[in-house]
Amino acid sequence: MAGQSDPHGSAFSAAELEFLAEDEMVEIVPNMRMDPLNLICGDFGPFRPQIATQVPMWLAVALKKRGKCTIRPPEWMSVEKLTQVLEAERDSERFFQPLPFHYVEISRLLFDHARDDIPDVYMVRSLIEDIKDVRFHKIGTGLEIISERTHALKLKNLSAMEVNIVRPFVVRALQTFYKLDSPEMIQESDRRANRRPQAADHGPKRQLRTDR
Repeated sequence: MAGQSDPHGSAFSAAELEFLAEDEMVEIVPNMRMDPLNLICGDFGPFRPQIATQVPMWLAVALKKRGKCTIRPPEWMSVEKLTQVLEAERDSERFFQPLPFHYVEISRLLFDHARDDIPDVYMVRSLIEDIKDVRFHKIGTGLEIISERTHALKLKNLSAMEVNIVRPFVVRALQTFYKLDSPEMIQESDRRANRRPQAADHGPKRQLRTDR
């Protein structure tokens, strides 16, 4: 994974996060008749025309590509809901609004594969981008409080992408502070201070003679 090949980068790549998000359930409306699918991850169906059913995102995308269904966007992807979330994010400087953990990846998948199923798609996309920007700004502000006295950091309601970006930085910062505050580092600092050369003592200074 990305985190294994690049210890200073994010834990997962964008493609890996999207792959994980494909297991999220969404609602589709089939336009065909098909028996249930018995898969390792679960049973889905039966599929009947115009009868909504829940399936994983990856299956919804596969059926959509074949023209076998339409995908119903989640309730939180409406203009009304997203506008409320954006206003709440702007009003609160410290708290994050609850959104699906994979809201970024889910919206991207739907924009890529089911654009025609999303009402007001351009407004929805714009609102999601604005929400991301506001949340990233608050994350950056929250990270400014990290200091040598910080032992843990709690940021509630972060999404997968946000956690993925923040976690490597926070972990490295806390590890650095921990090392600097460890007894071994303090003792080493004291030893170095004690080894500093002292000013040479040449004995009492001779008084200068003055002519009377």
